[in-house]
Amino acid sequence: MLLHSLTFFGMAITLAAWFFWRHSPRARWAPLALSAQFVAYLASLWGFEYSFVHSLGILSRDLLILAAAGLLWQWLSSKRHLFWPVTIALLLALLFFYKKDQPAPEVESSELVKLDPQGELLVELEEGVTAAVLEAVSGRYGLKYRRAFFPARPDFTELDNYFLVDIPDNFSARVKEIQTILSQSEGVRWVEGNEQVQVDPLPGTRQNTQREKYEVNDPGLDQLWGFEAMDVRALHQRIRSEKLKPKKKALIAILDTGVDAGHEDLKANYKSLKAKHDKDGRGHGTHCAGIAAAVSNNGVGIASFAPDNGLVQVTSIKVLNNMGMGTQKSIIAGMLEAADAGVDVISMSLGGRSNQPKQRAYVKAVKYANRAGAIVVAAAGNSNRNAREFAPAGVPGVICVSALDEYLQKAEFSNYVSDLDMGVAAPGVNIYSTIPGDEYATYNGTSMATPYVSGLVGLLKSQNPKLTTREVYELLHTTGAETKQTERTGRLIQPEAALAAMLEPVQ
Repeated sequence: MLLHSLTFFGMAITLAAWFFWRHSPRARWAPLALSAQFVAYLASLWGFEYSFVHSLGILSRDLLILAAAGLLWQWLSSKRHLFWPVTIALLLALLFFYKKDQPAPEVESSELVKLDPQGELLVELEEGVTAAVLEAVSGRYGLKYRRAFFPARPDFTELDNYFLVDIPDNFSARVKEIQTILSQSEGVRWVEGNEQVQVDPLPGTRQNTQREKYEVNDPGLDQLWGFEAMDVRALHQRIRSEKLKPKKKALIAILDTGVDAGHEDLKANYKSLKAKHDKDGRGHGTHCAGIAAAVSNNGVGIASFAPDNGLVQVTSIKVLNNMGMGTQKSIIAGMLEAADAGVDVISMSLGGRSNQPKQRAYVKAVKYANRAGAIVVAAAGNSNRNAREFAPAGVPGVICVSALDEYLQKAEFSNYVSDLDMGVAAPGVNIYSTIPGDEYATYNGTSMATPYVSGLVGLLKSQNPKLTTREVYELLHTTGAETKQTERTGRLIQPEAALAAMLEPVQ
């Protein structure tokens, strides 16, 4: 961000000087200087690791400011006694604006988000560098460290170079100082906070809204108002009329509090990866699993997008404990485990506001998952704020999901996705689904909207396993329906239309 500010103000000062001396030989250097500064400015935008849309917005804003300033300087060039006083005032005003516009520091002593007391920092070492480079700082502060991630395919990623650093309690107030010293150490590429995450199911109200006759016999359909909004009846009809068979039975991984693998409405669609993931002491993960892939047409509970249960399966990777708490490290480790297991969709109804404007470890995890063939879907968050400030929602490469209410308005709690490159919407208010013990409950949240999208992505991948994240997002976006606040929510997914658009070229 510092390079961006320096290059912008360099261009502004050079432009002002050119207007003041443009009829003088000393102004010959100005075009060359402007060109060099503009190249450096573009490079600084690339280094933000923001989405393309957000970077384009910053570029447009800055060019408009320079254009307006140029018109002012052209007018002032004939009033030379006013030129520099007005210019200095303008530059000071811009400096104040840019200072306010800076993102939050990466780790402050009063963090927006708490760090894990069992491992506050994630440290990335340069390729080929051993953990011995951490010894000097570790000895000074009594730090303990261990390798953070164990990807099965280390040639796919640099995450195997990350270490988790635990700071003793007596130095817990000096996190920022320790982070700075570590980041300046030879052989250290990057340091970021290992932020804590917590999910809390938001209770909803049971609905009785069914007005359509569906082709499946699940009694809970009268609670699923979102099926009508997403035209699921048409989806079921298309799947059955075309007798669709999977090219690959898509596997959706729910990264959450675990899943009750024996639930009556899940077990026939559930694939266990490890026994430790197959229990859910919180209920959040099981609720999400039912939305994504409940067994349809079995005469119990609810239904999902696949009426014959032959197209998708669901699995669980427990990244949050029974209190709904986890960390950035546990989530990324879960993403790697899911990718290594060959899942097709990674569904994350979790996250929180982040201290860090750059999410390097998350970015690497998303790229690893993509390279292994998985598409990553994450909840926008429930704080009625900009989802770009949240992780993993705002991480480049993630399809981010906002929540809608029954009136197709942004749910009052839902974060907005207008600043993200790939934002879509799904029902997220009064969502009825499975909970542990063969029970059912109604919850609210972008957590509930996310598995609807994940379930649809799994359905699409069952027909075309090679779909990329960008291709899937374009299908969801171009076939999606307008909402009451589309610019803030993204478009509401329309499963039948998305499936039809994907199948059309090959029919």
